[in-house]
Amino acid sequence: MAVRFGIDVWVKQRFKALKGLRVGAIVNPTSVDASYRHLVDLLHGADHVTLAALFGPEHGVRGEAQYMVAVDDVPRDRRTGVPVHSLYGHTFESLSPKAQWLAPLDALVFDIQDVGARYYTYIYTMALAMKAAAKAKIPFYVLDRPNPIGLDVVQGNLVAKKYRSFVGLYELPTRHGMTAGEIAKLLNAREKFGCELTVVPCEGLTRSMRWPKMGRDFISPSPNMPTPQTALVYPGMCLGEGTNVSEGRGTCRPFEQFGAPWLSGAEVAEHLNALSLPGVTFRPCAFTPTFDKYRGESCEGAFLHVTDERSFDPFVTGIAVFKACHLLGGAKFAWRADAYEFVEDLPAFDLLCGTGRVRQGIEAGWPLDRIVGGFEAELKPFLPLRARHLLY
Repeated sequence: MAVRFGIDVWVKQRFKALKGLRVGAIVNPTSVDASYRHLVDLLHGADHVTLAALFGPEHGVRGEAQYMVAVDDVPRDRRTGVPVHSLYGHTFESLSPKAQWLAPLDALVFDIQDVGARYYTYIYTMALAMKAAAKAKIPFYVLDRPNPIGLDVVQGNLVAKKYRSFVGLYELPTRHGMTAGEIAKLLNAREKFGCELTVVPCEGLTRSMRWPKMGRDFISPSPNMPTPQTALVYPGMCLGEGTNVSEGRGTCRPFEQFGAPWLSGAEVAEHLNALSLPGVTFRPCAFTPTFDKYRGESCEGAFLHVTDERSFDPFVTGIAVFKACHLLGGAKFAWRADAYEFVEDLPAFDLLCGTGRVRQGIEAGWPLDRIVGGFEAELKPFLPLRARHLLY
């Protein structure tokens, strides 16, 4: 039997929790039920609910904007005529709903697919909206959805306070092993948002489930997240955004492959395979991006084939990948130096890692085990806190 997501539970209940309310909905293309009906259409068509506003996260309500591209407000949704507000504009302040947007509302609803990595910005859109809802004294509902890379694995490190940004706004692990609803509960308690929070849990979901067992199609939550396999490697390969190595954007398999015009695919793959990283094999590959880094240029690198999902550690693997690119690329390799996610004074790679230690270790030529040493110890105090807020 297919897992019922939070939206399916509410459809079955005919949205009774929202009866008589003026509602704002934080949505994107993933906000659909088991019959592919979008939450916006369902709320707009409900005779006892007034859909009063839509809010779009990074990539927008319709999901067509590329990463880090500011999305401007549009006067009205073309289909419903409902006002649309952007929660990903040109400044950090644009990431939170404005008080005047919330004043006419009686409730906020969040229904967006997360992918299980702390870099993915939707959970921070949710958190900032929760804070705004608390100030506006309106209830906040999270329609929960599964984590496509699993709820039973926690990996990586925690974000140090100095490195907080919109790819790591709160102290969370790289791979958190939680749903958006569970994170909402944790942050509301730990950060003392004071939000009147209700999480509508999934039905039939267990912590050991992976996406193929859900009985549901995977709808791309962002333009470069086409499959659950992409999500699985993303907690490590997103680190490429902090370098001048292509992370495969502009190809059909972003994050599963990486490369640059100045790398040798055979050399990179041989180097990485010699590390015997658990659960992954590297195949030499070549590609020509249609946009983003090295648009129209032939790149060589490697493709990640995950051979054992249970033993695979995407974050450690990603560190190994860009450590190899730094070594083999020599002077042609560079760290991203421009502003990243509204932060100008820290390297993007450090913001993604949540620490400067990884980059410094790569530059110093430390072995991989020294660079990642201490990650497990960092997670120890987080795990019991996480456990208190799990729903499945």
